[in-house]
Amino acid sequence: MIILISPFVLMAGVNEYVRTGIKSNAYFIKNITAINTGEKLKNKCTWHCHDNTSFCKKNHVNSNGIFFKIIDPIYFGIIDLLKSTGHYMLANIIFLVILFPLVIYFLLIKNIELRIKINKIKNA
Repeated sequence: MIILISPFVLMAGVNEYVRTGIKSNAYFIKNITAINTGEKLKNKCTWHCHDNTSFCKKNHVNSNGIFFKIIDPIYFGIIDLLKSTGHYMLANIIFLVILFPLVIYFLLIKNIELRIKINKIKNA
């Protein structure tokens, strides 16, 4: 159980540790203080980028724009799906912070188990 919970505890711990060192103006979302600022900065992604993706893509993305044709439908599709639940923030936490990492963790464990089985068959 410790192995399963430790990545989440580590992630929350790192976030809260980083929060103590941030000196910029706080950004508030529904009475919750966010770690990053909401200021419109050209040298750093902020909550302004969350609310204005085109500004972020113009000022912070260093890759070729050709990838946007592939990534944008997936990115905005996920956002639309989360918003369609009626509880965007809660859906974001449940799906992207808890369920998706758990699926990846499960697949990693299955991959390791299969690798062990393959090695046993090869050595037999």
